[in-house]
Amino acid sequence: MTTAVAPSTPLSALDRCDRCGAQAYLRVELAGGGELLFCAHHAREHGDRLREIAIHVHDETEKLSDTPATASESER
Repeated sequence: MTTAVAPSTPLSALDRCDRCGAQAYLRVELAGGGELLFCAHHAREHGDRLREIAIHVHDETEKLSDTPATASESER
């Protein structure tokens, strides 16, 4: 039997942190089939422990340091 894992879909502004309700940037998939979502703050706070229990971690925290495409030259 072969099992394929579907790639994680990108996180959107509708995905909210399970701890505080802020926008989620980290999805942790658990062995039991569930998932947890965390904002960047809580991902940093609990990151080591989350990686111990996760079967997959989808991390989009790099989006926080990207320059928006609509930023003017003075803002870049």
